[in-house]
Amino acid sequence: MRGIKGAISVARALKANSTTATTLRPPRAAPYLTTCWTSSDPRNLVDRHDLSTSLVLRSNAVGFMYHYSSITAKSLAEQEVVLFQYEACPFCNKVKAFLDYYDIEYKVVEVNPMNKKEIKWSDYKKVPIVTVDGEQWVDSSDIIDELIKRIRPNYDLDNDEEKKWRRWVDNHLVHVLSPNIYRTVSEALESFDYITTKGNFSLYERLVAKYGGAAAMYFVSKKLKKRHNITDEREALYGAAEQWVDALKGREFLGDLEPNLADLAVFGVLRPIRHLKSGRDMVEHTRIGRWFSKMEYAVTGIVNN
Repeated sequence: MRGIKGAISVARALKANSTTATTLRPPRAAPYLTTCWTSSDPRNLVDRHDLSTSLVLRSNAVGFMYHYSSITAKSLAEQEVVLFQYEACPFCNKVKAFLDYYDIEYKVVEVNPMNKKEIKWSDYKKVPIVTVDGEQWVDSSDIIDELIKRIRPNYDLDNDEEKKWRRWVDNHLVHVLSPNIYRTVSEALESFDYITTKGNFSLYERLVAKYGGAAAMYFVSKKLKKRHNITDEREALYGAAEQWVDALKGREFLGDLEPNLADLAVFGVLRPIRHLKSGRDMVEHTRIGRWFSKMEYAVTGIVNN
């Protein structure tokens, strides 16, 4: 029962901002340096058409920005940045996308969703939590705001378009994920296989959580579907993806030649589903694949084949 409850708490982190592996993020484009590093398996979910040309253009156009970011990131280089997370949580992945894009080195502490012993020191019991030299920040959007102020003090956090789409991520996009990844029994099992494999579970907890949690969340997802007035799960997901592509208005990113915080937020919350059936279907049936591919390269420095 504890295993089921723990897995469900992770699963619910997919819809709300809600042995311990402590690892150091490797530099962008570097090979993974340790088996403890809990990155998602890369899958080719995107259309690579004409990708190389636009990436070269972007590299030439904003090369200074990369240089600037590497310099400003040094303001955190001598400080210990720690991310307490669930690997499958979209809000945690929002923060990770930001940290990765700006080349901020950080440690990852995977929280056990049942006893949360890794964050017992904190009065705040949801993830993500970020500490910078012991100073605690909570809530993914607030964490990102604090970080951007540290490394780019002149960044305009009051840009209306960017603010609109960051709110859209938190208030709309995340709510279409759970009804999709738990849409059928097989999809619920697929999702929990990912959650329990990437999460901080013992072998026993993993087995109990995978099957018990999948069954529970299959039924919970139906309630979420009604709560958020979703008639067709896939149509809601495809509609959100198309809505985002329309917002780009033909630009490489919402931030034009470089991703802004809204780009990083959308990419971050979609990261956990990219290799699931819902993610594959989303890319196959919408225009989001090309943008996703560009974001994947911008954030990781790697183009997956």
